[in-house]
Amino acid sequence: MTGILSMILAGGEGTRLSPFTSLRAKPAVPFGGNYRIIDFVLNNFVNSDLLQIFVLTQFKSHSLMKHLSQAWRITGLTGRFIDPIPAQMRTGKHWYKGTADAIYQNINLIESYDPEIVCVFGGDHIYKMEVRQMIDYHRSKKAALTVAAIPVPVEKASQFGIIEVDENGKMVGFEEKPKNNPKTMPGRPTHVLASMGNYVFDADTLVNYLQIDAEDDDSMHDFGHNIIPMMVPLGNVYVYDFSTNEIRGEPETSKGYWRDVGTIDSYYEANMDLISVTPSFDLYNKYWPLRSYHPAVPPAKFVHDEENRIGHAINSAVSSGCIISGAVVNQSILGHRVHVHSHTYIEQSVIMGNTDIGSGCHIRKAIFDQEVIVAPGTVIGHDPHFDKKRFQISEGGIVVIPKGTRVGFD
Repeated sequence: MTGILSMILAGGEGTRLSPFTSLRAKPAVPFGGNYRIIDFVLNNFVNSDLLQIFVLTQFKSHSLMKHLSQAWRITGLTGRFIDPIPAQMRTGKHWYKGTADAIYQNINLIESYDPEIVCVFGGDHIYKMEVRQMIDYHRSKKAALTVAAIPVPVEKASQFGIIEVDENGKMVGFEEKPKNNPKTMPGRPTHVLASMGNYVFDADTLVNYLQIDAEDDDSMHDFGHNIIPMMVPLGNVYVYDFSTNEIRGEPETSKGYWRDVGTIDSYYEANMDLISVTPSFDLYNKYWPLRSYHPAVPPAKFVHDEENRIGHAINSAVSSGCIISGAVVNQSILGHRVHVHSHTYIEQSVIMGNTDIGSGCHIRKAIFDQEVIVAPGTVIGHDPHFDKKRFQISEGGIVVIPKGTRVGFD
C-alpha cells in the first residue's frame, strides 16, 4: 500500500484547562485513571495499523515527552515509529503560529517520507476511530482533503469550525468558530455540523497549500481559518460522517462518542462518562485495547470490614496501587497510588494519582491533580462559599485542586 503518514498536533497550551495545564501540555493531562489525553488518538492510529506517526509538541512538553518514551516506543520494526517532534524553528525564530504553520515547519518530514496521504489529527480529544475507514472514504471520493465531522448543539457553534455539506458529501461551505447565525443542519435546526479537527490530505495538495499559506503575511496559518476556506471553493473537499465509523465489539451506546475536554467542566463530564453501569465511552472493548503507561505498582487494595469502617468503592474506577482503607469511594475515578484513609467519603470526584487523603474527610465534586496531600477532617465540595476562599471553582461548581497542593494544613 502506498504510504500514509500521520501527524498529531499536540502542542497547544490548553489555557482553559488550567491549572492542570500550568505545568504540562494539555495532551499530557491524566484522564480516566490510567491514561493521558494523548493516548486516545494514539490508540486510534495504532489500532488502525497506521504506524508511521509524528507527534508535534511545543508548550511545556517535558511531561508529554516522558509519557511518550515510557508508553509508546516502537523499536526494531522497519518503517514503524511514533516519534515526538519538538518545535525546531526551522522557518524562523518563532513558535508555531497556528495549526497549519506547525505542519509547515515540519514539511521536511513529509517530503522525506514522500507519502500518498497525510493524516493531520488533534491530540486532545476523547474518542475511538478506525482511521482507515476515513482514509477509504477519502480515496473513494478522490478528495484533496477530507474532514471528519459530528453534529453538535447550535449553542456550541462558536467553539468549532462549522461545515455545510451537499448530498454527495462534498463540503460547500465552512466558517471557523462563527459568533452569530451559524449554518444549522438541514431539517435539524438545533444542531450544526462541526469539524472534529481531524483531516486526511492528499500529500501533494497539503504541501502546496501550506506553501501558499506560509507566504501570506496576513494569514493566521491555521487549518480552520485559512487552509480549509482556501480549498473549499475548488470543490474537492469532502466530509466524513464520524457516526458511520464501525469498531468491532463496540456497544451501540458508545457509537459516535467524541468529547473535546478543553475546559474543566467538559473534562470532568468526560471522566464521569466512564463510570456509569452502561458507559457512553467504553474502556472494556477487548477488540480495541487502550494502551498507556502503567507504573510498577501492586493491585488496588480494599481493607477493613468493621461497623462504619468498610473499605469499598461503588460505581467507580480504581487504578492500581490504590489503598481504600476503611473509606467509601462513590462515583469517582482514582488514578495510580491514591491512599484514602478511614472514615473518609469521596463522591463524584476525579483524583489523578499519587495522592494521600487523610481520615475523616468529606470530598464531593472535585478534581485533584497529582501529588496532593489532604489533612484529616478536611471538607471539600460541601460549602461553595468556603471553597471559593481556598480553591478555584469551575462554572459547573467543580472544585479544582492543583498539583502538589497541601490541603487543610494551614
